[in-house]
Amino acid sequence: MRLHDESTPHDGSTPHDGAHRPPPGVSDATVEALGSLSKALETVERARGALYGFHQLTGTADFELGRAVRLLREAGHGDWADRVETEILGRNVIPGHWTFQIVEAYDRTYYEPFKDLERLAVSRLAGGRNHLYEARLKEARRTVGHPDHTSGPG
Repeated sequence: MRLHDESTPHDGSTPHDGAHRPPPGVSDATVEALGSLSKALETVERARGALYGFHQLTGTADFELGRAVRLLREAGHGDWADRVETEILGRNVIPGHWTFQIVEAYDRTYYEPFKDLERLAVSRLAGGRNHLYEARLKEARRTVGHPDHTSGPG
């Protein structure tokens, strides 16, 4: 993909802000590599969101089980209420773990180290400037002169 030179406006507007321009000496290969690292982290963010969804849905189901136990008792099915309460209500989702413990372990073991490493890589390799790859894509894909395709706000 051919990328525009970001130091020169293409339509009379100012180029995108300096926060999204690579510092001198940062190669296209580095910008692309950091873009890939950032994309991987964004995918992990989505996975983490799905994990929180799993956590909340499982908790919601457990509270509904409590309601089912009460309704079974009220309907005269104490034996079934006891069985649901004993076998399923409050049960670990994996041995020794409720969902909050899985979320905590994921955050501590994978998510936080990944996020910290991505921040450090951007800091050390690109002067702390985020989204350089995306900013280059924006410049390459926008329609010069179109009012809704300006380099930046304002």
